[in-house]
Amino acid sequence: MANTRSDSGAAPCSGLVVVDKPAGLTSHDVVGRMRRIAHTRRVGHAGTLDPMATGVLLVGVERVTKLLGYLAAGDKSYEATVRLGQSTVTDDAEGEVTAAATTAGLEEEPVRDAFRRYTGDFAQVPSAVSAVKVDGRRSYDRVRAGEAVALAARQVSVPELEVRALRRPKPDLLDVDIALTCSSGTYVRAIARDVGADLGVGGHLTALRRTRVGAFDLTDAATLGKVDKLRGFKENVIMGHLIPAGTGFQAHRGLNIVQLGEPVGAPVSLEEPQPALG
Repeated sequence: MANTRSDSGAAPCSGLVVVDKPAGLTSHDVVGRMRRIAHTRRVGHAGTLDPMATGVLLVGVERVTKLLGYLAAGDKSYEATVRLGQSTVTDDAEGEVTAAATTAGLEEEPVRDAFRRYTGDFAQVPSAVSAVKVDGRRSYDRVRAGEAVALAARQVSVPELEVRALRRPKPDLLDVDIALTCSSGTYVRAIARDVGADLGVGGHLTALRRTRVGAFDLTDAATLGKVDKLRGFKENVIMGHLIPAGTGFQAHRGLNIVQLGEPVGAPVSLEEPQPALG
């Protein structure tokens, strides 16, 4: 089969772009940007980040899209802030507050104990405002239509969860900074919700930053501004380096893998910088 040609007449390059997603954009917004930069619609991402979340988003171009399911299945690391004392419809700061209770009587050790209970393997009910499908429709679409959604619990794994700091933005509220590593499919928002429920005060997520997906972390990531200025690919620079030997990438050594730190090589179809979004 002949290669798809770009608008400039050149065959689009295949590659993996590790993006540091900013707040305010959906993961699909980032894919749309890469489609314009790469002049191809064959672009996808591995592992959705909510609009308020920032951090590592893996974006595949052309043949690398075939590996996105494999990449999305890797474990992930996050830094997050949980606000105790308020519940929201979305379990994060983007949703309307549905209940509030004072945290004035909460001591530090019971809070730490509550978070410890969400380490290891356990059953988790995803947030109702999520991409989980219910009878063929996304759960968030059903909630927005006014439906009451009850999602089934699923097994998740959180091998590490560290409480890093506690502080009071207001007398009735308690913010808890955490860092965790979890399996694919784990909802950090749901952990915030469930810890708040266990403590009897409610909880939601006010900040979320993904620091790692599988073998890729923030040191590999580039901002969208840097992606816009990309001039070329460095071929095969991460083979056996960021991706451990024996993974699916070994079978795809013909791919060009994007390293955004110092792009090299002759200009390719990515050479036209795009205006920044937001």
